[in-house]
Amino acid sequence: MVTYLDMSIHRHIYCQEEHCDPRRAGMGGDSAVVGSGMRRVDVVVIGAGQAGLSSAYFLRRAGMEFVVLDANPAPGGAWQHRWPTLRMATVHGIFDLPGTRFDPPDPDEPAATAVPAYFAAFEREFAIDVRRPVTVTAVRDSGDDLLVETDAGTWRTRALINATGTWTHPFWPRYPGAGTFHGRQLHTADYDGPAEFAGKRVVVVGGGTSAVQLLSEIADVAAETTWVTRQPPVFRDEPFTLEYGREIIARVDERVRAGLPPESVVRATELSRTPAVEAAMRRGILDRHPMFERITADGVGWSDGTEQAADVIFWNTGWRAALAHLTPLRLRGPGGGIVMDGTRVVADPRIHLVGYGPSASTVGANRAGRAAVRELRTRLTPVPA
Repeated sequence: MVTYLDMSIHRHIYCQEEHCDPRRAGMGGDSAVVGSGMRRVDVVVIGAGQAGLSSAYFLRRAGMEFVVLDANPAPGGAWQHRWPTLRMATVHGIFDLPGTRFDPPDPDEPAATAVPAYFAAFEREFAIDVRRPVTVTAVRDSGDDLLVETDAGTWRTRALINATGTWTHPFWPRYPGAGTFHGRQLHTADYDGPAEFAGKRVVVVGGGTSAVQLLSEIADVAAETTWVTRQPPVFRDEPFTLEYGREIIARVDERVRAGLPPESVVRATELSRTPAVEAAMRRGILDRHPMFERITADGVGWSDGTEQAADVIFWNTGWRAALAHLTPLRLRGPGGGIVMDGTRVVADPRIHLVGYGPSASTVGANRAGRAAVRELRTRLTPVPA
């Protein structure tokens, strides 16, 4: 997950728990077997990206019995699926996982190999037993417990930390005429490099950093590019300070506390005016157009009658939280979102969403994992009679 915050300000925010029960240390990943072969644990963590691994680290330090379920075939979370041209030099920052530093690799190394290697090393160092590939199909209420149904069986758990991110849920806006388009439509999640756009007339949709980066790549080989966004892009010249990051996170947090769908931390952040962006501006690549009104068989059209011919419409329109497996719990409110208090779901305090809303950044995911475990430890520890 890319973050725009100043990494040097946020390094080494680690758990200070000191009451780990040594008899249970090392139990992460083990699970008691109850009736009909169903496994039981204190906490199920869904997802092994930055948020899931951070949560597992703090669960282990707290001495809680847990299991991590991950749908991916290998370590790395969503990073293993990033496009091959995304290099470490163009990643805005990877925040350290707790307890270990991320030593920056060669700037030319693909992010899709560098970050997964770091995640894999973290899993080995802290003996995080991640079950993969395991796809969670549904989470259901079962009295005091939750049932986590998967393609590898069912876990009964006292609490759930959901860290499924957004990568598997790309957002495709709906526009009139989309089904009539004779060319190709694809999303950022489908991008495999600029070569497939060679000689094509491409309409790039989206105002985020990914759109800007990929538009610059595509423009080198495409016959023509047209950039469209819903809102005029705002380029930031000032550094991304801690105070600015707090402003962005507070804005996102306000929405989730009100039960509204969360605004992406990345989307809420202004674009950085990097040397690459300035070069693209000089070349005229970032000549932005307002959002079109309709899609035609041969391109796109605006309300004033203007049309742009296109062979490809490239949607860089972001992602939504991948929460379909939580649908049986009916957590969404009238506003369409899930009312949150920190990482805790207000409607069901057994459930924490980490990497959701204000914690959907690498630094936010670490802090959220620690906060979720602290709350769950208090909730799940029996009160002496």
